[in-house]
Amino acid sequence: MAIVTIAREIGAFGEELADELVRITGLRILDRQDIEDRLGKHGLTPGKLQKFDERKPGLWASLSQERDDYLHFLKLVIYEEAAEGDSVIVGRAANAILRGVANLATVRVTSPLALRARRLMDLYHCDEKRALQLIEHSDHERSGFNKYFFSVDWRDAREYGLVINTGQFTVEEAALLVDQYRRLVSTKEKEAAGAARIAELLLAHRVVTEIAYTRHIPVHFLEAEARGSHVSLHGVANTQISIDEAISTARMVSGVSDVQSAIQVVQEFSVMP
Repeated sequence: MAIVTIAREIGAFGEELADELVRITGLRILDRQDIEDRLGKHGLTPGKLQKFDERKPGLWASLSQERDDYLHFLKLVIYEEAAEGDSVIVGRAANAILRGVANLATVRVTSPLALRARRLMDLYHCDEKRALQLIEHSDHERSGFNKYFFSVDWRDAREYGLVINTGQFTVEEAALLVDQYRRLVSTKEKEAAGAARIAELLLAHRVVTEIAYTRHIPVHFLEAEARGSHVSLHGVANTQISIDEAISTARMVSGVSDVQSAIQVVQEFSVMP
């Protein structure tokens, strides 16, 4: 089956749509609480998440190692979920993180501004002015998050395979539309290609995790790319010893058969902590 990602505006019933889709299909769901729980297991505290989760980071936060840690483990969590197949992933720019996966069904949920405001007025028992403030803030943060981390225009319909206006459909009707869309995406050929690509993304990310976060080998701007079981490393290191350690570590990661290195030696290289 397809992996469904749902980007949503506040007040557009995106979470409710995801829950209904799970109810009628039996798919697993990865929502905000699930993601926060999994990120917490990697040491990302609620305080750290508050700086980055679906929001554009401030100046100092954007220059910190915490930003890189958040992005790395967010991708890891989403790759791990996608590798299990048959899932619904809510928010967190999952459509951008999984770009290029053949069996990916990307959905954006929107609704007229006035209707969104009325829904928030009912939900938070506030007046229209406050509801509109909440909408403006949420839209700004989610748009900034997508733009900053992934260079994606969150509002652009061309980023999605399906855009649904819940001002015209009930949550139940919208979920049925998404179910039909994911079935169109979910051919055997696309499922096989998608599973293979997700396996590559996850393998590469596990290599980076082992080198940078488990062994703490000093390779800056480390990236890994996997094609099947073959892994290529890219980055910058101060010494050849660090490069050799990174290669040796990558070879020990389960699923890796061959490692090639394009890591460059740049002496006296340093980065801002």
